[in-house]
Amino acid sequence: MTVSAIERSVAFFRDVLDFEPAREDVVADEVSGVRVRRARLTLGHECVELSEPLGGVRRPVPADSRSNDRWFQHVAIVVRDMDRAYAGLEARHVVHASIEPQTLPAWNPGAAGIRAYYFKDPDGHTLELIWFPAGKGAARWHAPSNERLFLGIDHTAVASGDTSASLAFYVGRLGLHVAGGSENYGPEQERLNAVPGAHLRITTLRADDGPGIELLEYLAPRTGRPMPRDERADDAAHWRTTLFADGIASPGSLRDPDGHVMEIHPR
Repeated sequence: MTVSAIERSVAFFRDVLDFEPAREDVVADEVSGVRVRRARLTLGHECVELSEPLGGVRRPVPADSRSNDRWFQHVAIVVRDMDRAYAGLEARHVVHASIEPQTLPAWNPGAAGIRAYYFKDPDGHTLELIWFPAGKGAARWHAPSNERLFLGIDHTAVASGDTSASLAFYVGRLGLHVAGGSENYGPEQERLNAVPGAHLRITTLRADDGPGIELLEYLAPRTGRPMPRDERADDAAHWRTTLFADGIASPGSLRDPDGHVMEIHPR
């Protein structure tokens, strides 16, 4: 993700969320050509890369961003204990996006018992804490040998205006597979997303390994704004999801039907 002050963002991911700094350098971005200070941080088997454009951020994340706007994206960080993780964020005065952690209702079999909470990083990017009850989520999230509070990244989620069009891109073109899905609505979902009347069709996509990609189509309200046509890598709202593929010689990027960037590298 694009950040405005890399030292501040590294400190946030390290000190608040227990990520471990792994690498920092100055590079010309392989896809956009923008020169950036880049820092990679790891959590478990996953990583995030933070990029600060050397020329400065062109535009901040819009102050009125909502979870149903098409530029919305987040990463879901798995926690061993939601109450303890939430208390730690509260002690550090992290900005809320959800009112408080929400437990998804028993009537929704695909999501029943999952606890989730949205919050903001220093640039206004949305992040999620997620806790899986027994029988849900990957087996490694329940491994007793891992005693850390913050365990890893389960998925990144992107807003989708039309699930069918998104599936044609992610499944038909990129070769991911559908791993699950649900329709989420009700007061818990409204409080989680901070969108009154939220009713989502959620589709989980996965490759052979690595975090998943979730499609979030708001069946209601249908008021989400489109990705700006001039969105660029030096905008703070810019995210990229990195995928590795066989059969390609050099890095490249594609935008999904809603404008989210998929950066593809040779494996």
